[in-house]
Amino acid sequence: MFLKDKIREFYNRFISLKGTPGEIATGMAIGVFIGVTPTIPFHTVTIIFLCLLFRQNMTAAILGATCISNPITIPLFYLAQYELGRLLLNYESLKVTFNDYSLKSILELGWNILYPLQIGGLLMAVVFTVPAYFVTYRAVSALRSKYGKSTGNTGEISDSST
Repeated sequence: MFLKDKIREFYNRFISLKGTPGEIATGMAIGVFIGVTPTIPFHTVTIIFLCLLFRQNMTAAILGATCISNPITIPLFYLAQYELGRLLLNYESLKVTFNDYSLKSILELGWNILYPLQIGGLLMAVVFTVPAYFVTYRAVSALRSKYGKSTGNTGEISDSST
C-alpha cells in the first residue's frame, strides 16, 4: 500500500503543476539532473538557484529531484557514478587503507573518490535528464488533452513569457 500511495501522491502533484508542458518538462529535467548528481547536501539550494536564474517551474524541479533521488536510489547511483568515473578516468579500483591518519592522507583519499564520482555523476545526469524532459513533456501534453486543461499563461515564476 505504501508504494501505491506514493505513486498516487506523485500523480496528483504532477497533474496539478502549473505552466506549459515545456516549462514543466524543463523544470522536471532540472530536478532530475540535480537529483542524479552526487551533490546531495546542495540539491534544493541548487534547484532553487537554477529555477530562479532560468525562470523555470520550481515545483516540477523539486518533484523531479525527489522522485529520482531517494534513499533507495542514492547508494546505487553513487556506486555506479563512481565506477563510471573511475573507468573514464582510467583510475584503478581504490582500496581504502590508511598508512597514517593525517588530515592530508584522508583528504587525498577523498579526492580520489570525489573526482571520479563527480565525473560519472555529471555524465549519468545527462543520460537521465534528456529522457526525463521528453517523457514529462509528452505526459503533460497527453494529460492536458485528456482532461482539457488550459496550458496558458499562469503568471507564476515558471512562466517564461513575462
